[in-house]
Amino acid sequence: LALANGLYCGELSEYFQDLTWVEEKICAIYSTTAHIAQFFQLSDLAQPRVFHGNVCAHEMNVMSMASVLPQTSANINGLLSIVFVGPGKFKPDQLGPIFCMCKNKIWVFLMWLNHHNHLYSDIHIEQEILELYPTDNVIPGLSERVIENHKLNVKRMFEEETAGFQEHPAEFLANGLHKNDDGSVITMLEKMGVFDPECDNISG
Repeated sequence: LALANGLYCGELSEYFQDLTWVEEKICAIYSTTAHIAQFFQLSDLAQPRVFHGNVCAHEMNVMSMASVLPQTSANINGLLSIVFVGPGKFKPDQLGPIFCMCKNKIWVFLMWLNHHNHLYSDIHIEQEILELYPTDNVIPGLSERVIENHKLNVKRMFEEETAGFQEHPAEFLANGLHKNDDGSVITMLEKMGVFDPECDNISG
């Protein structure tokens, strides 16, 4: 379909293969989804960096297309809500690269898009906006989009939301198998999409 519409730009170079979804949003001309992320922290405070949860993408109308990029952090945060359930305090730097962005990679990607995608050929790219972001860290203002709940029973709530015929894959986190081979902590997230929240297109 992209080829038929003249939008196929070839495969991305290896340098762009690990773009985070936050970096993609920052470089996007428009967004069609808003995201709600829910994180469950293990009740064991000795393991404060172990989380599991889900991210749900909700379809929304496209209000306008950007004429200037990158997107500001206020625009990105406006499309994101976070629900944190656990005994500790929400610390985005403990979630690994999920909400992280690299300023240099964003700039290089925008330059690449400007030269290889005709939809970006007339987009004005302002380095002044990019300078408002950290060099390599979580997106600014993220903590203001968080709702924290320290009273709910994490294990019971998670079991209720993931009840099924088989054990949920995140159960292995509770068994101590929560690290990659390199020692980095795993944050397990399910990704879901809700494309007809008003039931306008899907009956029933």
